Amino acid sequence: MKRWIDSLRALRERGEPAMLVTVMDVRGSAPRECGAKMLVTASELIGTIGGGQLEYQCARIACERLADDGAGATFVHRFPLGSNCGQCCGGVVEVLFENVTAVGWVPELLALYDERVPFVLATAFAAEGAAWKLVVPAEECRGYGASSEGVQAVAADLARQMLAEPSPAAKRLQLKAPEHFSLLLEPVMSSSFNLALFGAGHVGSAVVATMAGLDCNIRWIDSRRDIFPDKVPANVTCLESDKPPGEVAAMPANAYYLVMTHSHPLDFDICSRILARGDFAYCGLIGSVSKRRRFEKQMRKQGMPAAALDRLTCPIGLPGIDSKKPEAIAIAVAAELLQKQAASTASRAPSNLRVLRQPNR
Repeated sequence: MKRWIDSLRALRERGEPAMLVTVMDVRGSAPRECGAKMLVTASELIGTIGGGQLEYQCARIACERLADDGAGATFVHRFPLGSNCGQCCGGVVEVLFENVTAVGWVPELLALYDERVPFVLATAFAAEGAAWKLVVPAEECRGYGASSEGVQAVAADLARQMLAEPSPAAKRLQLKAPEHFSLLLEPVMSSSFNLALFGAGHVGSAVVATMAGLDCNIRWIDSRRDIFPDKVPANVTCLESDKPPGEVAAMPANAYYLVMTHSHPLDFDICSRILARGDFAYCGLIGSVSKRRRFEKQMRKQGMPAAALDRLTCPIGLPGIDSKKPEAIAIAVAAELLQKQAASTASRAPSNLRVLRQPNR
């Protein structure tokens, strides 16, 4: 779900003081989006808000405040990237700094996270600069810090509206009622990017390694005994199954599938079930054009509609990357999946919003 939460837990268990640094608002071009986070301790940075001078200055400020024993535990700093940081992005970024060493809302956040309960972390700022926190699941929520009941009610209502959105993203709001205040809403929930990966061979292992740091849930399936590594990334669930094709039915709707087992007949059976199911976002089969043609011919004989066959992706991966090395294939496949997932997210965006391409600098 959110790696910064796992890191925050580890720091808390060690009793190590830390500042949580969050991109709160972005105007113009910037290295990272609203909601990007990093944790800063006296000795390390965990995560990133984009690198370069912006990150360097934020780390320096956070370390100074940590050394000052909690002075200004929560505050916002505004960074013009051009004039202040010398970065060519040229936008303006507002960054939220929070000393999370012993704050009351962290235990509740960790409890909801462990229970995999979707919630929104709301941070509000009154006109005079006072800050408070609200942890909002679908049911009862709890506030931390002084604020009026009216402000809490408005913030909780907006947070619950966010929970009902199909693919919510962190956002900053300026509100005038019931009083002037600024609100940062950050959803914390399981990713809707679900991938079933059939095959734990060299390419399958490379795909898992490549996608380990992405916000996705990977169900890794193979029929061979003791094929999986002893340690896998936190977003991966390994399943040793006697009947891998039967695992197609276990995936939620709009899932992504990658089929790359050790057996062509097994690949064929798995692909047939995915295409017959129909409610998938992507069905990718490793192999050549000739393999695809053989599979299509056989599927047509079994009555598979042409429209379903058209949805099979084979070969897989972004075109133009011809290397046969597992790591290169994995990068090309991961890029293709991200492209498909981004297009799917854009198609579900409200019709009154424009989805803009974000620069990666």
